[in-house]
Amino acid sequence: MSRATRTPVTLFRLVLAATLSLSTQAYELEIHGSNTIGATLAPMLVTGFLEEKSDNPISSKGTGEANENVIFTRIGNRTTDVLVAAHGSSTGFKTLSAGNADIWASSRPVKPEEAEQLRGQADLTALENEHVIAIDGLAILVHPSNPINQMSIDTLGKIFSGQIQNWSELGGADRAIRLYARDNRSGTWDTFKSLILGKTYTLNDTAQRYESNDQLSDDVSQDPSGIGFSGLASVRNSKLLAISEGNAPALLPNQLTVASEDYPLSRRLFMYTIGEQTPPLAAGLIEFALGPKGQTLVAESGFISQNLIAIKPTLDDSAPDTFRRLIENYQRLTVNFRFSEGRTKLDNKAQRDLQRLQRYLEEENQSAGDLLLIGFADMQSHELRAQMISELRALSVRKALQQSGVPDVAYTGYGQYMPVGGSGNQRNGRVEIWIRSR
Repeated sequence: MSRATRTPVTLFRLVLAATLSLSTQAYELEIHGSNTIGATLAPMLVTGFLEEKSDNPISSKGTGEANENVIFTRIGNRTTDVLVAAHGSSTGFKTLSAGNADIWASSRPVKPEEAEQLRGQADLTALENEHVIAIDGLAILVHPSNPINQMSIDTLGKIFSGQIQNWSELGGADRAIRLYARDNRSGTWDTFKSLILGKTYTLNDTAQRYESNDQLSDDVSQDPSGIGFSGLASVRNSKLLAISEGNAPALLPNQLTVASEDYPLSRRLFMYTIGEQTPPLAAGLIEFALGPKGQTLVAESGFISQNLIAIKPTLDDSAPDTFRRLIENYQRLTVNFRFSEGRTKLDNKAQRDLQRLQRYLEEENQSAGDLLLIGFADMQSHELRAQMISELRALSVRKALQQSGVPDVAYTGYGQYMPVGGSGNQRNGRVEIWIRSR
Protein backbone atom coordinates (compact mmCIF):
# COMPACT_ATOMS: atom_id res chain seq x y z
CA MET A 1 0.00 0.00 0.00
CA SER A 2 1.43 3.37 -0.97
CA ARG A 3 2.22 6.11 1.51
CA ALA A 4 -0.48 8.23 -0.13
CA THR A 5 -3.18 5.65 0.55
CA ARG A 6 -2.06 5.07 4.14
CA THR A 7 -2.05 8.72 5.22
CA PRO A 8 -5.84 9.36 5.39
CA VAL A 9 -6.36 6.18 7.42
CA THR A 10 -3.55 7.14 9.76
CA LEU A 11 -4.91 10.64 10.17
CA PHE A 12 -8.39 9.28 10.86
CA ARG A 13 -7.04 6.99 13.58
CA LEU A 14 -5.08 9.83 15.14
CA VAL A 15 -8.14 12.06 15.20
CA LEU A 16 -10.28 9.25 16.62
CA ALA A 17 -7.69 8.49 19.32
CA ALA A 18 -7.47 12.17 20.22
CA THR A 19 -11.25 12.43 20.43
CA LEU A 20 -11.50 9.40 22.69
CA SER A 21 -8.70 10.75 24.84
CA LEU A 22 -10.46 14.10 25.23
CA SER A 23 -13.75 12.43 26.09
CA THR A 24 -12.18 10.71 29.10
CA GLN A 25 -11.22 14.12 30.48
CA ALA A 26 -14.63 15.75 30.02
CA TYR A 27 -17.04 15.58 32.97
CA GLU A 28 -20.78 15.82 32.73
CA LEU A 29 -20.82 18.40 35.53
CA GLU A 30 -17.97 20.46 36.96
CA ILE A 31 -18.02 22.32 40.28
CA HIS A 32 -15.03 24.54 40.97
CA GLY A 33 -14.15 26.80 43.88
CA SER A 34 -14.23 26.86 47.66
CA ASN A 35 -12.30 24.30 49.68
CA THR A 36 -14.78 24.91 52.51
CA ILE A 37 -17.58 23.62 50.27
CA GLY A 38 -15.62 21.22 48.10
CA ALA A 39 -13.85 19.22 50.81
CA THR A 40 -16.97 17.47 52.15
CA LEU A 41 -20.23 19.30 51.50
CA ALA A 42 -20.26 19.37 47.69
CA PRO A 43 -19.37 15.66 47.36
CA MET A 44 -22.13 14.78 49.85
CA LEU A 45 -24.68 16.87 47.93
CA VAL A 46 -23.61 15.37 44.60
CA THR A 47 -23.81 11.85 46.03
CA GLY A 48 -27.28 12.46 47.49
CA PHE A 49 -28.46 13.97 44.22
CA LEU A 50 -27.15 11.07 42.10
CA GLU A 51 -28.72 8.55 44.48
CA GLU A 52 -32.10 10.07 43.63
CA LYS A 53 -31.44 9.70 39.91
CA SER A 54 -29.96 6.21 39.83
CA ASP A 55 -30.33 2.83 41.52
CA ASN A 56 -26.71 2.03 40.70
CA PRO A 57 -23.86 2.40 43.22
CA ILE A 58 -22.26 5.83 43.56
CA SER A 59 -18.46 5.81 43.41
CA SER A 60 -15.73 8.38 43.77
CA LYS A 61 -12.08 8.70 42.86
CA GLY A 62 -9.36 11.31 42.87
CA THR A 63 -8.01 12.94 39.74
CA GLY A 64 -4.39 12.84 40.84
CA GLU A 65 -4.56 16.51 41.83
CA ALA A 66 -4.90 17.52 45.47
CA ASN A 67 -8.40 18.63 46.55
CA GLU A 68 -10.08 17.20 43.46
CA ASN A 69 -12.65 14.42 43.45
CA VAL A 70 -14.87 12.79 40.83
CA ILE A 71 -18.22 11.27 41.86
CA PHE A 72 -19.80 9.01 39.27
CA THR A 73 -22.54 6.46 38.60
CA ARG A 74 -24.45 4.97 35.70
CA ILE A 75 -27.75 6.60 34.81
CA GLY A 76 -29.50 4.63 32.10
CA ASN A 77 -26.92 3.45 29.60
CA ARG A 78 -24.27 6.04 30.30
CA THR A 79 -21.87 7.08 33.01
CA THR A 80 -22.56 10.41 34.71
CA ASP A 81 -19.50 11.89 36.37
CA VAL A 82 -19.16 15.07 38.43
CA LEU A 83 -15.86 16.80 39.13
CA VAL A 84 -15.48 18.74 42.40
CA ALA A 85 -12.30 20.83 42.29
CA ALA A 86 -11.73 22.68 45.58
CA HIS A 87 -8.85 25.12 45.13
CA GLY A 88 -10.41 28.29 46.57
CA SER A 89 -13.35 30.57 45.87
CA SER A 90 -11.45 32.91 43.55
CA THR A 91 -10.30 30.00 41.37
CA GLY A 92 -13.92 28.94 41.01
CA PHE A 93 -14.95 32.30 39.62
CA LYS A 94 -12.09 32.30 37.13
CA THR A 95 -13.07 28.82 35.94
CA LEU A 96 -16.75 29.77 35.66
CA SER A 97 -15.98 32.97 33.73
CA ALA A 98 -13.71 31.01 31.37
CA GLY A 99 -16.59 28.67 30.57
CA ASN A 100 -14.94 25.64 32.20
CA ALA A 101 -17.28 25.23 35.18
CA ASP A 102 -21.02 24.67 35.47
CA ILE A 103 -21.21 25.71 39.12
CA TRP A 104 -19.00 28.08 41.09
CA ALA A 105 -18.80 27.10 44.78
CA SER A 106 -17.94 30.13 46.90
CA SER A 107 -17.59 30.77 50.62
CA ARG A 108 -18.09 34.49 50.02
CA PRO A 109 -20.58 36.51 47.97
CA VAL A 110 -19.71 37.50 44.43
CA LYS A 111 -17.68 40.69 44.31
CA PRO A 112 -19.13 43.69 42.40
CA GLU A 113 -16.29 43.58 39.86
CA GLU A 114 -16.87 39.85 39.30
CA ALA A 115 -20.60 40.35 38.76
CA GLU A 116 -19.85 43.17 36.32
CA GLN A 117 -17.42 40.99 34.39
CA LEU A 118 -20.19 38.48 33.61
CA ARG A 119 -23.01 41.01 33.30
CA GLY A 120 -23.34 40.33 29.58
CA GLN A 121 -24.09 36.65 30.24
CA ALA A 122 -26.11 36.75 33.47
CA ASP A 123 -26.72 38.68 36.67
CA LEU A 124 -24.91 36.67 39.34
CA THR A 125 -26.73 38.61 42.08
CA ALA A 126 -30.17 37.54 40.82
CA LEU A 127 -32.27 34.91 42.60
CA GLU A 128 -31.94 32.42 39.75
CA ASN A 129 -28.12 32.53 39.80
CA GLU A 130 -27.16 33.12 43.46
CA HIS A 131 -27.93 30.12 45.65
CA VAL A 132 -27.24 30.08 49.41
CA ILE A 133 -26.68 26.39 50.07
CA ALA A 134 -25.60 26.54 53.74
CA ILE A 135 -24.70 28.85 56.58
CA ASP A 136 -21.26 28.63 58.11
CA GLY A 137 -19.59 30.22 61.08
CA LEU A 138 -16.00 31.32 60.78
CA ALA A 139 -14.53 29.36 63.68
CA ILE A 140 -11.75 30.92 65.75
CA LEU A 141 -9.62 28.05 66.99
CA VAL A 142 -7.12 27.61 69.80
CA HIS A 143 -5.49 24.64 71.54
CA PRO A 144 -7.86 22.78 73.96
CA SER A 145 -5.65 23.72 76.93
CA ASN A 146 -5.91 27.46 76.24
CA PRO A 147 -7.79 29.06 79.19
CA ILE A 148 -9.21 31.92 77.08
CA ASN A 149 -12.88 31.37 76.15
CA GLN A 150 -13.94 34.52 74.34
CA MET A 151 -12.47 37.37 72.35
CA SER A 152 -13.60 40.53 70.58
CA ILE A 153 -13.20 41.08 66.84
CA ASP A 154 -10.87 44.00 67.57
CA THR A 155 -8.63 41.82 69.73
CA LEU A 156 -8.50 39.24 66.93
CA GLY A 157 -7.37 41.95 64.53
CA LYS A 158 -4.56 42.94 66.88
CA ILE A 159 -3.45 39.32 67.32
CA PHE A 160 -3.36 38.44 63.63
CA SER A 161 -1.63 41.70 62.73
CA GLY A 162 1.09 41.04 65.32
CA GLN A 163 0.19 43.89 67.69
CA ILE A 164 -0.52 41.33 70.42
CA GLN A 165 2.21 38.69 70.39
CA ASN A 166 1.99 36.81 73.68
CA TRP A 167 -0.90 34.98 75.32
CA SER A 168 0.03 36.56 78.67
CA GLU A 169 -1.23 39.90 77.32
CA LEU A 170 -4.71 38.35 77.25
CA GLY A 171 -4.56 36.52 80.57
CA GLY A 172 -3.15 33.29 79.19
CA ALA A 173 0.19 31.52 79.57
CA ASP A 174 3.51 33.23 78.87
CA ARG A 175 3.77 31.88 75.33
CA ALA A 176 4.46 33.60 72.03
CA ILE A 177 1.35 33.45 69.83
CA ARG A 178 1.64 31.43 66.60
CA LEU A 179 -0.72 32.34 63.75
CA TYR A 180 -2.46 29.94 61.37
CA ALA A 181 -4.38 31.33 58.38
CA ARG A 182 -5.97 30.19 55.11
CA ASP A 183 -4.30 31.03 51.80
CA ASN A 184 -5.09 34.00 49.56
CA ARG A 185 -7.26 31.99 47.14
CA SER A 186 -9.67 30.99 49.88
CA GLY A 187 -13.09 32.48 50.46
CA THR A 188 -12.52 31.72 54.14
CA TRP A 189 -9.55 34.08 53.97
CA ASP A 190 -11.67 36.70 52.17
CA THR A 191 -14.27 36.48 54.94
CA PHE A 192 -11.63 36.74 57.67
CA LYS A 193 -9.96 39.67 55.95
CA SER A 194 -13.26 41.49 55.53
CA LEU A 195 -14.78 40.83 58.97
CA ILE A 196 -11.68 40.95 61.17
CA LEU A 197 -8.75 42.67 59.51
CA GLY A 198 -10.77 45.19 57.50
CA LYS A 199 -8.87 48.31 56.52
CA THR A 200 -7.28 48.62 59.96
CA TYR A 201 -5.06 45.55 60.16
CA THR A 202 -2.74 43.52 57.91
CA LEU A 203 -1.97 39.86 58.44
CA ASN A 204 1.42 39.38 60.08
CA ASP A 205 4.05 37.79 57.83
CA THR A 206 4.74 35.04 60.39
CA ALA A 207 1.34 33.40 59.80
CA GLN A 208 1.43 29.88 58.34
CA ARG A 209 -0.91 29.62 55.34
CA TYR A 210 -3.08 26.63 54.37
CA GLU A 211 -5.22 25.52 51.43
CA SER A 212 -7.09 23.06 53.69
CA ASN A 213 -9.38 23.98 56.61
CA ASP A 214 -8.97 20.53 58.16
CA GLN A 215 -5.17 20.60 58.12
CA LEU A 216 -5.12 24.07 59.67
CA SER A 217 -7.41 22.97 62.48
CA ASP A 218 -5.40 19.81 63.13
CA ASP A 219 -2.20 21.82 63.45
CA VAL A 220 -3.79 24.34 65.84
CA SER A 221 -5.11 21.50 68.01
CA GLN A 222 -1.53 20.30 68.48
CA ASP A 223 0.02 23.71 69.22
CA PRO A 224 -0.64 25.26 72.69
CA SER A 225 0.63 28.58 71.27
CA GLY A 226 -1.56 28.51 68.19
CA ILE A 227 -4.62 30.43 67.02
CA GLY A 228 -6.27 30.08 63.64
CA PHE A 229 -9.54 30.20 61.76
CA SER A 230 -11.49 27.77 59.62
CA GLY A 231 -14.99 26.89 58.53
CA LEU A 232 -17.26 25.60 61.31
CA ALA A 233 -17.24 22.07 59.87
CA SER A 234 -13.48 21.83 60.44
CA VAL A 235 -13.26 22.49 64.20
CA ARG A 236 -12.28 18.85 64.81
CA ASN A 237 -10.09 18.69 67.98
CA SER A 238 -9.49 22.41 68.38
CA LYS A 239 -11.25 24.64 70.91
CA LEU A 240 -13.83 27.19 69.76
CA LEU A 241 -13.84 30.75 71.07
CA ALA A 242 -16.97 32.87 71.62
CA ILE A 243 -16.73 36.12 69.64
CA SER A 244 -18.12 39.59 70.37
CA GLU A 245 -18.45 42.78 68.37
CA GLY A 246 -18.96 46.25 69.83
CA ASN A 247 -21.23 46.25 72.88
CA ALA A 248 -23.02 43.06 71.86
CA PRO A 249 -22.54 39.92 73.99
CA ALA A 250 -19.98 37.28 72.96
CA LEU A 251 -21.58 34.36 71.12
CA LEU A 252 -20.42 30.85 70.39
CA PRO A 253 -21.31 29.56 66.95
CA ASN A 254 -24.17 27.06 67.26
CA GLN A 255 -27.35 26.02 65.44
CA LEU A 256 -29.31 29.14 66.38
CA THR A 257 -26.63 31.84 66.39
CA VAL A 258 -25.20 30.79 63.02
CA ALA A 259 -28.48 29.94 61.24
CA SER A 260 -29.92 33.31 62.27
CA GLU A 261 -26.60 34.99 61.40
CA ASP A 262 -26.48 36.62 64.84
CA TYR A 263 -22.99 35.17 65.41
CA PRO A 264 -20.61 37.96 64.34
CA LEU A 265 -18.57 35.70 62.06
CA SER A 266 -21.48 33.97 60.34
CA ARG A 267 -21.28 33.71 56.59
CA ARG A 268 -23.26 32.27 53.75
CA LEU A 269 -21.96 29.53 51.47
CA PHE A 270 -22.94 29.93 47.84
CA MET A 271 -23.25 28.16 44.55
CA TYR A 272 -23.42 30.41 41.49
CA THR A 273 -24.70 29.55 38.03
CA ILE A 274 -24.92 31.46 34.76
CA GLY A 275 -28.56 31.77 33.81
CA GLU A 276 -29.64 29.99 30.64
CA GLN A 277 -26.17 28.49 30.23
CA THR A 278 -26.78 26.28 33.28
CA PRO A 279 -27.11 22.65 32.11
CA PRO A 280 -30.08 20.60 33.42
CA LEU A 281 -27.86 18.41 35.62
CA ALA A 282 -26.42 21.48 37.37
CA ALA A 283 -29.88 23.02 37.80
CA GLY A 284 -31.13 19.75 39.27
CA LEU A 285 -28.27 19.64 41.77
CA ILE A 286 -28.97 23.21 42.88
CA GLU A 287 -32.66 22.43 43.39
CA PHE A 288 -31.75 19.34 45.42
CA ALA A 289 -29.23 21.26 47.54
CA LEU A 290 -31.74 23.98 48.42
CA GLY A 291 -34.51 21.51 49.28
CA PRO A 292 -35.18 19.66 52.54
CA LYS A 293 -33.13 16.56 51.64
CA GLY A 294 -30.14 18.60 50.53
CA GLN A 295 -30.30 20.72 53.66
CA THR A 296 -30.38 17.58 55.81
CA LEU A 297 -27.08 16.61 54.18
CA VAL A 298 -25.78 20.12 54.93
CA ALA A 299 -26.36 19.45 58.63
CA GLU A 300 -24.75 16.01 58.39
CA SER A 301 -21.66 17.57 56.81
CA GLY A 302 -21.13 19.80 59.85
CA PHE A 303 -22.51 23.05 58.46
CA ILE A 304 -25.74 24.76 59.48
CA SER A 305 -28.86 23.70 57.61
CA GLN A 306 -31.51 26.15 56.46
CA ASN A 307 -34.29 23.71 57.40
CA LEU A 308 -36.16 25.52 60.15
CA ILE A 309 -36.28 24.27 63.73
CA ALA A 310 -37.71 25.89 66.87
CA ILE A 311 -35.37 26.57 69.80
CA LYS A 312 -35.96 28.08 73.22
CA PRO A 313 -32.90 30.34 73.45
CA THR A 314 -31.03 31.24 76.60
CA LEU A 315 -31.26 35.01 76.79
CA ASP A 316 -28.30 37.13 77.77
CA ASP A 317 -28.49 39.00 81.10
CA SER A 318 -28.84 42.23 79.13
CA ALA A 319 -32.23 41.18 77.69
CA PRO A 320 -34.92 43.53 79.11
CA ASP A 321 -37.77 42.14 81.18
CA THR A 322 -40.24 43.50 78.63
CA PHE A 323 -38.67 41.31 75.95
CA ARG A 324 -38.67 38.26 78.22
CA ARG A 325 -42.40 38.73 78.80
CA LEU A 326 -43.01 39.25 75.08
CA ILE A 327 -41.52 35.88 74.07
CA GLU A 328 -42.47 33.95 77.22
CA ASN A 329 -44.75 31.55 75.36
CA TYR A 330 -42.70 31.39 72.15
CA GLN A 331 -39.71 29.60 70.70
CA ARG A 332 -37.41 31.15 68.15
CA LEU A 333 -37.09 29.75 64.64
CA THR A 334 -33.58 29.37 63.25
CA VAL A 335 -33.86 32.13 60.68
CA ASN A 336 -33.76 35.90 60.49
CA PHE A 337 -35.24 37.80 57.59
CA ARG A 338 -32.76 40.27 56.15
CA PHE A 339 -32.88 42.88 53.46
CA SER A 340 -30.87 43.67 50.36
CA GLU A 341 -28.32 46.45 50.60
CA GLY A 342 -30.93 49.05 49.65
CA ARG A 343 -33.06 47.77 52.55
CA THR A 344 -36.25 48.02 50.52
CA LYS A 345 -36.71 44.35 49.62
CA LEU A 346 -35.84 40.97 51.06
CA ASP A 347 -32.57 39.46 49.86
CA ASN A 348 -32.28 36.22 47.87
CA LYS A 349 -31.96 33.99 50.91
CA ALA A 350 -35.02 35.57 52.51
CA GLN A 351 -37.06 34.91 49.37
CA ARG A 352 -36.38 31.19 49.76
CA ASP A 353 -36.86 31.34 53.53
CA LEU A 354 -40.44 32.46 52.93
CA GLN A 355 -41.07 29.10 51.26
CA ARG A 356 -39.26 27.25 54.04
CA LEU A 357 -41.41 28.96 56.68
CA GLN A 358 -44.58 28.06 54.83
CA ARG A 359 -43.44 24.44 54.58
CA TYR A 360 -42.52 24.39 58.29
CA LEU A 361 -46.02 25.51 59.32
CA GLU A 362 -47.59 22.79 57.17
CA GLU A 363 -45.30 20.05 58.49
CA GLU A 364 -45.73 21.08 62.13
CA ASN A 365 -49.48 21.63 61.79
CA GLN A 366 -49.23 25.22 62.96
CA SER A 367 -50.71 28.36 61.45
CA ALA A 368 -49.97 32.00 60.80
CA GLY A 369 -51.66 32.78 64.12
CA ASP A 370 -48.82 31.01 65.92
CA LEU A 371 -46.15 33.34 64.51
CA LEU A 372 -44.72 36.56 65.91
CA LEU A 373 -42.40 38.82 63.91
CA ILE A 374 -40.05 41.03 65.93
CA GLY A 375 -38.18 43.73 64.04
CA PHE A 376 -34.92 45.33 65.17
CA ALA A 377 -32.97 48.37 64.00
CA ASP A 378 -29.39 49.53 64.19
CA MET A 379 -28.54 52.47 66.47
CA GLN A 380 -30.27 55.64 65.28
CA SER A 381 -30.04 59.32 66.15
CA HIS A 382 -33.35 59.09 68.00
CA GLU A 383 -35.00 56.18 69.78
CA LEU A 384 -38.36 56.89 68.12
CA ARG A 385 -36.77 56.65 64.66
CA ALA A 386 -35.25 53.27 65.54
CA GLN A 387 -38.65 52.04 66.77
CA MET A 388 -40.30 53.14 63.53
CA ILE A 389 -37.64 51.42 61.38
CA SER A 390 -37.89 48.18 63.34
CA GLU A 391 -41.70 48.10 62.97
CA LEU A 392 -41.50 48.85 59.23
CA ARG A 393 -39.06 45.97 58.77
CA ALA A 394 -41.42 43.57 60.55
CA LEU A 395 -44.33 44.90 58.49
CA SER A 396 -42.39 44.29 55.26
CA VAL A 397 -41.88 40.65 56.21
CA ARG A 398 -45.55 40.37 57.20
CA LYS A 399 -46.59 41.61 53.75
CA ALA A 400 -44.19 39.20 52.03
CA LEU A 401 -45.62 36.32 54.04
CA GLN A 402 -49.13 37.39 53.11
CA GLN A 403 -48.20 37.28 49.43
CA SER A 404 -46.76 33.78 49.85
CA GLY A 405 -49.95 32.47 51.51
CA VAL A 406 -49.27 33.09 55.21
CA PRO A 407 -51.74 35.88 56.16
CA ASP A 408 -52.16 38.24 59.09
CA VAL A 409 -49.03 37.42 61.11
CA ALA A 410 -48.63 39.37 64.36
CA TYR A 411 -45.68 41.75 64.41
CA THR A 412 -43.95 44.33 66.55
CA GLY A 413 -40.75 46.36 66.62
CA TYR A 414 -38.13 46.41 69.33
CA GLY A 415 -36.14 49.40 68.18
CA GLN A 416 -32.40 49.56 68.61
CA TYR A 417 -32.26 47.35 71.69
CA MET A 418 -30.51 43.96 71.87
CA PRO A 419 -27.93 44.51 69.09
CA VAL A 420 -26.05 41.48 67.77
CA GLY A 421 -23.19 43.58 66.35
CA GLY A 422 -21.43 46.87 66.78
CA SER A 423 -23.06 50.17 65.89
CA GLY A 424 -23.49 50.46 62.14
CA ASN A 425 -23.49 46.71 61.50
CA GLN A 426 -26.32 45.75 59.17
CA ARG A 427 -26.86 42.49 61.11
CA ASN A 428 -28.60 44.60 63.78
CA GLY A 429 -31.34 45.39 61.25
CA ARG A 430 -33.21 42.10 61.27
CA VAL A 431 -36.61 40.48 61.73
CA GLU A 432 -36.69 37.52 64.09
CA ILE A 433 -39.33 34.80 63.69
CA TRP A 434 -40.89 33.40 66.85
CA ILE A 435 -43.49 30.63 67.04
CA ARG A 436 -45.89 29.78 69.82
CA SER A 437 -44.79 26.88 72.03
CA ARG A 438 -47.06 23.86 72.06
